Amino acid sequence: METKEIIYKLRSDMGLSQDALAEKVYVTRQAVSRWETGETVPNTETLKMLSKLFNVSINTLLGSPRQLFCQCCGMPMEDEVVSREKDGSFNDSYCKWCYADGEYMYSDMDDLIDVCVKNMVSAEHPEAEVRAYLKTALPKLDYWKRYEQLSDGGKFEEFKSQLIDEINALNIEGMPKLTKLNALVGSYVNLPYRLPNGSTVKFLDDNTTYLGNQLESEFGGDRCFGVLANMEFILICTYGENGADPELVLYKKR
Repeated sequence: METKEIIYKLRSDMGLSQDALAEKVYVTRQAVSRWETGETVPNTETLKMLSKLFNVSINTLLGSPRQLFCQCCGMPMEDEVVSREKDGSFNDSYCKWCYADGEYMYSDMDDLIDVCVKNMVSAEHPEAEVRAYLKTALPKLDYWKRYEQLSDGGKFEEFKSQLIDEINALNIEGMPKLTKLNALVGSYVNLPYRLPNGSTVKFLDDNTTYLGNQLESEFGGDRCFGVLANMEFILICTYGENGADPELVLYKKR
């Protein structure tokens, strides 16, 4: 689809008239009409406003002229996994596992490789082959080429270290010491916990990236501990295979 068709469809799907859309992005109705006939294309600032309004990336608004790849992990990206800034706007340079709310999730390439390997290993591509590929491919990506310029001087790593100390200080019975926190997207870890009245509740936002990890219980068996946290809270739960039968152990405001 071309930009003119995309804007028309997004506007129609949202139930907006040309006048209403024009008001929301501070242009005239005639400007919207020209976009939808293909006479003109919105300028950069207007594309940013349209992206936020319609909840799609600028790349999508322009008809996806390029395949997006995360410039930290190399993952091909569609809008569902594109990262966001603190104001909710898209940052189409990174996936939401590598960059979230203005923070880069990885400062150690080996940590990132460990996470990627778990998701990439297959019968056709054994672990050694995947690791070798990533060690060659990642240094070519923009984030790692510009790491010294883009990094925050280790402040986020200090925060993660502090968070790990806080979680370990809780001394949850049966939970081994936490040593690492990874980026985890809410939609993958937002488990429904059953209340005493039989209803269920979720505590997370599907579109938010959290820090967390899975730990095997010291009691043995097939249940694991799940740890999730951010600047506002710490959540610890247990669950069976593939997140089955989750039970909340602790939810603590920080």
